[in-house]
Amino acid sequence: MAANVFPLDAVRTDGWFERIGESIGSFQALCEIVGERFFAFSLVAGVRITALTVDRRNPDATIVEFVAGDEEPTRRASLPEFRRQLVGALLTEDKHGPPPARETDVEALQAHIGVRHLLLAPLFGLSLRRLSVDGDRSVIAVLRDGFEESIGLEELRTAISALVRQDLERVSSGARGAIDLAKVAEAEEAAQAGDPARVVTLLGSWPAPLAIFLRTPEGQALAADARQLIAKGLGLLGSACARLGESPQAEEILRLGIQWAGEGPLAGDLFRRLGEAYLTDGRPGEAIAPFRRAMHYGAAAAEILPLLCRAYLRRGKYVSAHACLRKALAAGAPLQTLALEQSQIERALGPALTRWQALLATPAR
Repeated sequence: MAANVFPLDAVRTDGWFERIGESIGSFQALCEIVGERFFAFSLVAGVRITALTVDRRNPDATIVEFVAGDEEPTRRASLPEFRRQLVGALLTEDKHGPPPARETDVEALQAHIGVRHLLLAPLFGLSLRRLSVDGDRSVIAVLRDGFEESIGLEELRTAISALVRQDLERVSSGARGAIDLAKVAEAEEAAQAGDPARVVTLLGSWPAPLAIFLRTPEGQALAADARQLIAKGLGLLGSACARLGESPQAEEILRLGIQWAGEGPLAGDLFRRLGEAYLTDGRPGEAIAPFRRAMHYGAAAAEILPLLCRAYLRRGKYVSAHACLRKALAAGAPLQTLALEQSQIERALGPALTRWQALLATPAR
């Protein structure tokens, strides 16, 4: 039975936070004091900030007065505690409804995906495009960084929760750990020696301050060579986290590295690392788009096409895998590195592949 496909145009919330900002006079001030993402979190959680007592010398001593729900009394908390309570509220288990029976049933679509996740997704650059329901499995087509990926609905909820949690960890860690670009060379040596734990020790404090610095005028004006060195360090750190099984952190670090790289010479390498992280985490379908993006940014075909072949193979897309295999060999990838993939493809395609190869070998009349 074919999967039921539901377009999400009617429930997609892209740009909702920015639109609210146009109608709130104190929007910019609240974003600067509370944190842009955390002010958005408060709106998602139904928390209304009623007053702020700001301590400019020690922002953590800022007091937030807020109301959670219509009937709740006003509460007071320090800014760090307020953020923790917000994240705690967003990470509580949410009830979801069954899949919709028809695409015009907007309420059923919202209930199945979850209003909370519909609002959180665009805060992290995720644009939800389509819902596919096949039996008891729901899959969402997600547009991110210009490429579309498919992810199970439950996996999407888990990933968004991880992103929310990481935002709290990022601001809690503050700016400790100065960014010493000289550590990149040492981290590269550790990576080449197969010591990912050492890479994390050297660069593990980078993501939080760099995520903040990226949004500042100083960060935007940073010289290109410094930006590329930062991107290289984040690439090394993201790959190290992936090898250590810390896939949510790896993904966020690599995406931060992609932002620092921009369209520079390291963009292809960062997208390759992101695809490899997905493969390592057993998510070959999500690895395909980053590998294609790596090719777009000039990564060597002989390096990327074997990886793309493996991603297609693990997804059971044997024809696409075979096409990548042939292109990889033509690009100069060593046959011995693809021998296993070749045998798996030949077993899967069987006589059809043999007939096709014989047809190619037949001289044209």
